[in-house]
Amino acid sequence: MGYHVYIVMCSDGSYYVGHTDDLASRMRRHNEGRGPVYTRTRRPVTLLYSEACASEACAVTRERQLKNWSAAKKEALVRGDRARLRRLSQSRD
Repeated sequence: MGYHVYIVMCSDGSYYVGHTDDLASRMRRHNEGRGPVYTRTRRPVTLLYSEACASEACAVTRERQLKNWSAAKKEALVRGDRARLRRLSQSRD
């Protein structure tokens, strides 16, 4: 099955980034209120993006990277807007 890094949108419009080895199960847990406190209080959550990783270490590293990104960069990634993502990366927004 492998590992995945994912971005969900919470009911309040905020983003949550995480990693898992079972994406379907993790989404169920988030929406059942059995996930982290952050998503527990912002249900329901909607999966916007996921990417496969070769290992848990790779997934954790990518998760940390994405968590440090601005909402605008996360939105560009979700939309697949590489040009905007590049511009945002250069401007450090």
